[in-house]
Amino acid sequence: MPFISRELSWLKFNERVLAEAAKTPDSLPLERLKFLAITASNLDEFFMVRISYLNDRKSVLKADAAGLTPGEQLEKILDRTRLFQQKQTEYLTEILSDLRECGLFFLKSDELSDSQRAWVKNYFEDEILPVITPLAIDPGRPFPFLANKTLNIGVRMRDSEGKILYSVIQVPSILPRFVALPSDGDCEGAKQFLPLEELIIDRLADICNLHEIKAHGCFRITRSADFDADEDTDNILEEMKRTVKKRKRGRPIRLELSEGFDEKMKDFLRETLPVSRKYIFELPGFLDLTALMKISFLKGFDELRVKPVVPRAAADFEDCGNIFELIREGDRILHHPYESFDHVVNFIKAAAADPNVLAIKQTLYRVSGKSKIIAALEQAAEAGKQVTVLVELKARFDEENNIQWATQLERAGCHVIYGLTGLKTHCKVTLAVRREEDGIRRYLHLSTGNYNDATARIYTDIGMFTCRPAFGADASALFNHLTGFSAPPQYNKLAVAPENLKNFFLELIEGEIQNAKKGCPCGISIKVNSILDSDIVLKLYEASSAGVEVKLLVRGICSLVPGVEGVSESIRVRSIVGRFLEHSRIFIFENAGEPLMYMGSADLMPRNLERRVEVVFPVEDALIKARISEVIKLMWRDNTNAWEMGSDGEYKRVKRRGKPVNSQLLLLQND
Repeated sequence: MPFISRELSWLKFNERVLAEAAKTPDSLPLERLKFLAITASNLDEFFMVRISYLNDRKSVLKADAAGLTPGEQLEKILDRTRLFQQKQTEYLTEILSDLRECGLFFLKSDELSDSQRAWVKNYFEDEILPVITPLAIDPGRPFPFLANKTLNIGVRMRDSEGKILYSVIQVPSILPRFVALPSDGDCEGAKQFLPLEELIIDRLADICNLHEIKAHGCFRITRSADFDADEDTDNILEEMKRTVKKRKRGRPIRLELSEGFDEKMKDFLRETLPVSRKYIFELPGFLDLTALMKISFLKGFDELRVKPVVPRAAADFEDCGNIFELIREGDRILHHPYESFDHVVNFIKAAAADPNVLAIKQTLYRVSGKSKIIAALEQAAEAGKQVTVLVELKARFDEENNIQWATQLERAGCHVIYGLTGLKTHCKVTLAVRREEDGIRRYLHLSTGNYNDATARIYTDIGMFTCRPAFGADASALFNHLTGFSAPPQYNKLAVAPENLKNFFLELIEGEIQNAKKGCPCGISIKVNSILDSDIVLKLYEASSAGVEVKLLVRGICSLVPGVEGVSESIRVRSIVGRFLEHSRIFIFENAGEPLMYMGSADLMPRNLERRVEVVFPVEDALIKARISEVIKLMWRDNTNAWEMGSDGEYKRVKRRGKPVNSQLLLLQND
């Protein structure tokens, strides 16, 4: 059966993101710059996690579902990565040229005017020289530890006796990467920047003045972050702190060098670090394109980027007085970032302030730096309510943030737990238990996305509020399982991983297969971030062979190949890549003319179905089902942000026929 390698599929996704940095008639240069920075950040994480994983286990891992051994995967990945970086360089050159035309300049040191050179000299002496630390390398001073993703300058020198010496200068991350220069008379009103590394290199003679400088160049190390905590411990919080420290000192997995990097210095770095030749990338232009993200938000150039999103008040929460009364009237949904995340915050604030709310229980996976959610939970605990928060400490690259929040919540009097051993808790659930005249009622928020007010402005997610008794009973049972020693319950409405979610999906797909065989209405429509699970893919192939129409909106990784004769002829795969990161997970099954609709936190990957606590919930309100169905139909009409996968596994932009349709823009205007 046809499968696509996970890693190659991810690279294709990042290529689609990079395409947003391509020049079009209506593209804006700072918007292009933002997407370029995003692709660089994505690639960093890819090397830190996935490349490191494959490289470390290539002798023990078997071939993947696509039939590629780890070695074969790495070879294809590195070839495709080099082509990808060439495209990044091409786009960067175009963008910088366009920015120059708009009065925004990135200069080299030899382009400075006399007045700017004088200013740079003073800036160097006052602001930079006190911060930098040149590190000599000799028998008494070994090669220094260089932190992950830091930018460094290597210097090769020769002493009076002809001996070769080396030194490393870390470009200080505490200072702006691009130094704003004073305006020059020839460029009135322009903004001019000098990369910090250029400035330091220009003053190398002042820093390394004891010996003759023979060569210099910039380099950057990416370290492995493929570490998991040892959960067989008495204190998972302390173990996670140790794991985070260990990750910062992971072995080097990639070495990036500036163009024309000195060969002797390159050999010295290889021997010292060490990094295999195939993981060394010599790049023109700037190293670390992620630093361009800050430039993309530069003040004073609003016309060079799209206007920031101002989420509107949700239609379902118009004239919202008492939020609990509103939810009692019927289920409510929020569609982010088009509708304000403040409604979620207000729900938790209302629960914290309401004297009739007895308890609040919530799962937290990724939280923003200044979280209003955390503040509301602290307020609830201080008011004497029973507040239980499951903080997932193992959320990769958010461990430090979550450790801080967990500690802060505990100090406020919340009961903080860290989930089940061996599983990440990825579900998005908030439960408020309220005493009312007719007894205890449970109010519930279930979502496809994190409780993060920052990402809620750029990720598309859907959350649902309900007080249906069966949903509330399931949520209570879920929290009791997560916080105590109760066995996994039998749920009424929720489908929960790892207990039954995979079989739940397989049975739903099987139901459509049987409907097709009976001649009943059948069809499957799924929107997720990733499809990788082999059993799910094979079942979808089986559905296609039975004549079921399968429509898949998959933003990122997709190991399934559509349109293959005799295997997947009735399957279509599209990816929407635009201004917002498509993140919602929606599952619709035709069910013989009585469609079933589900949403939740899970993608169709082995990790989600087998190694995480995930929740998928049904949508039962007819109006909400209709609204979400319209969103899916709109996305299939998109001819601006949409890519379609062919039977060769490659993606092509959907051809624009007739009127342009940008689903994200239309939803932004009127969801």
